[in-house]
Amino acid sequence: MKKNDDLFEDIFKQNEKRIYYHMHKLGIRDPYGDFYSEGMYAMWTAYQKYEPNKGPLATYFNYTIRNRLIDLIRKKTNDEDNEQNYVEKEILTAYDGNKYGDSKMPILDTSGMDMEDGDSWERVFSLLTEKQRKWVYFYIIRDMSLKEIAEQEHVSVEAVKDWGKQARKKLRAYFKDRDGI
Repeated sequence: MKKNDDLFEDIFKQNEKRIYYHMHKLGIRDPYGDFYSEGMYAMWTAYQKYEPNKGPLATYFNYTIRNRLIDLIRKKTNDEDNEQNYVEKEILTAYDGNKYGDSKMPILDTSGMDMEDGDSWERVFSLLTEKQRKWVYFYIIRDMSLKEIAEQEHVSVEAVKDWGKQARKKLRAYFKDRDGI
């Protein structure tokens, strides 16, 4: 049997659905065509290596396509894991490994960041009690959760909510008077 490109094209057209079948059975979504290409290449290599005395070509196609697709799934999963590990490592490096309580959110280094219009912040902060300032700083500026603030300050979540309620009330009144609304 002479193996040439024209003969493979005919065989490929007859067996192309095998690629889709295995992709479907393995639950593969293939928006970029990577798995289809891998299946086509697997069919080509199976065609090139096929020995008629060892069994039907269709069985060899199924075996080769399925295993190549599984190998590609493993490779992509491994690549994603490596990428995720790299991102986590970079985050730890960028944020010196310091994290907020249970949320594991990184603490940003704010030394070198200047608040715009520092006088306005000073006026706003002068209206608030120490606890209300903590709420504004941690909840608004640092974007910490109420639970994280409560853990850090060794108080209940309800206490932190109350700080926020009182701070909002004072800030609304301040901005209403300032803007003449």
